[in-house]
Amino acid sequence: MSNQSSRRLWKAAATTIAGAVLAMSFSAAPASAAPLVDGDQIGSITVHKFERPDTPTGLPNNGTAVDTTGLTALAGIEFTIQQVNTIDLATNAGWDAAHNLSSVFSPADPAGSITGAGFTLGTGTAQVTDAAGTASFGNLPVGLYLVTETNYPAGVTPSAPFLVSVPLTDPDNNDNWIYDVHVYPKNSITGAEKIVTDAPDVKLGDQIDFTITGDIPNEAVIDGYKIVDQLDEKLTYLGASATLVDGTVITEGTHYTVAFDADTNTVSIIFTPAGLAVLAANNDTKVQVVVNTAVNTIGEIENDAMVYPNLGSFTTVPGQPGGPIVTPPVVTKWGEMTLQKTNENDAALAGASFSVYTNEADALAGTNAVVLNGQSTFTVAADGTLTISGLRYSDWANGAAVLPGSADFRTYYLVETTAPEGYELLAEPISFLINSTSTTVGIDLNVKNIPSNGGFELPLTGGVGTGLLYAAGALLVTGAGLLLVRSRRNSTNS
Repeated sequence: MSNQSSRRLWKAAATTIAGAVLAMSFSAAPASAAPLVDGDQIGSITVHKFERPDTPTGLPNNGTAVDTTGLTALAGIEFTIQQVNTIDLATNAGWDAAHNLSSVFSPADPAGSITGAGFTLGTGTAQVTDAAGTASFGNLPVGLYLVTETNYPAGVTPSAPFLVSVPLTDPDNNDNWIYDVHVYPKNSITGAEKIVTDAPDVKLGDQIDFTITGDIPNEAVIDGYKIVDQLDEKLTYLGASATLVDGTVITEGTHYTVAFDADTNTVSIIFTPAGLAVLAANNDTKVQVVVNTAVNTIGEIENDAMVYPNLGSFTTVPGQPGGPIVTPPVVTKWGEMTLQKTNENDAALAGASFSVYTNEADALAGTNAVVLNGQSTFTVAADGTLTISGLRYSDWANGAAVLPGSADFRTYYLVETTAPEGYELLAEPISFLINSTSTTVGIDLNVKNIPSNGGFELPLTGGVGTGLLYAAGALLVTGAGLLLVRSRRNSTNS
């Protein structure tokens, strides 16, 4: 038998724990056990709480203590017991009444089904499981008891409420009764995580993805499952989809729905009854939801998500026992830098323009300039400043710090496309970084321009030099004319 088949058999058996306990309590009538029930005897119920194993243990659930080696104990789980009043198990009529109640008892509405059958419930007594997963209820009079898991951590699918009698027929000795009863309800534990993928992205408007992965409860029947992501206002929602990690096909509209609330910027992926059936049949894999977004404003944007693993968690406030699992937050970081354009005397210069590139090769070739707000060229203001805003942090990618030399570390490059009048273009790209310092400190980069020709005056151009040349030319022309006149006179006189 395959491991998955074994798990399903175990889960099917586990979900009927209430029926099994009721059956072992009520199938054996007092007439078959000797001596008779001692109505004055004091008994106990010991609850042993463990995480539901992946494969069946094969251990009996007959009220006796069993070897739980290898099982994972669950501490901090609260159980409450209440006696079902007016059922006297020291009489045959009491056992008949208990048996009749077992046929109408509903774990979905335990108190209602009991009172609906004409019985009442006594005051509840609560105990919390210790480090060994044990909660003990002592000094119990003979009777029938409702056991309910009343407090449990987020991400836990609790065991169903069940009825158990004190005493039970001893399975190893039909002539004896067990007044100290041991029960072993087991819980499914569900975990969740979230990651962000932004390493390929460099500017506002690029798509970044948040991936939420949630465990599926180890249950034969799953009554509810949804994943909710309330996005930061700096994120614009683009879309969402769900898959199962093992490749099992699920389809939007058939197995799950996607709902987006624009008022709260919240996306919810909710599994339909058909989808819940697929989850129950494939609970050894995980649900994976990808939420597509775009960053619309710079900042250090923190985001988490919630996985609701069962119907009860839907109506419980996050952070409260039995509520949804809140994933650890992930962060994507976006910022800006401001440069100051100056001349050789550190005075502010206006009139320059720049383009930004994400690598040196593109900067040298002038290809693939970054486009921000529809522009790839950015002009320095009258005061000589230019702020480049909306770039991913250089030292932060995919939700974690990255070091220079890493493939995800981002160095940006400035290329001057227009120089101020009378000044030379910058000869090479200037590298810069985007980080918390560049985003919060005023001027991050001082870019100096040098006057044309390095400040040296070119010959044959400009002011006095040109006038002198013109004057010299005029003298030469005049001299040539005088020589020509003299030469003609000499020819005439000869």
